[in-house]
Amino acid sequence: MIFLDASVLLAAEDLDDPSHPAAAALLKTGALGTLELAAYEVTNIAEVRWRDLGASRRLRDRVWAIGEFGALVRVDRMLGERTAEVSREHGLSAYDAAYVAGAERVGAPLASCDERDLVSRGLAKLPRELLP
Repeated sequence: MIFLDASVLLAAEDLDDPSHPAAAALLKTGALGTLELAAYEVTNIAEVRWRDLGASRRLRDRVWAIGEFGALVRVDRMLGERTAEVSREHGLSAYDAAYVAGAERVGAPLASCDERDLVSRGLAKLPRELLP
């Protein structure tokens, strides 16, 4: 399994994103996981920033498909506490820390396009690094 943060889902939708080819390919590799938070994050970007209702629907459908065929990690007390620990330990936003905690929970590598906060700290890998 590969655990995805919202940046990978968004890059797979955005043809202009430099990570688009690898992110799109990663979505076709098999068992995937993400947080329920991803549904809100992708909706926010697609609806508010891109103003693209079609993209918003496709992105949410991808999140629901990951939940149906892979793992959609929902927040609970333990995940919330681990998120706070990771956030403090690495100086991350709670959102980024939640993806790290979610990936830990399912025992999967975290895929992210966030080079500054996650990849550079060794907490995630770029989509191209996780392709078979």
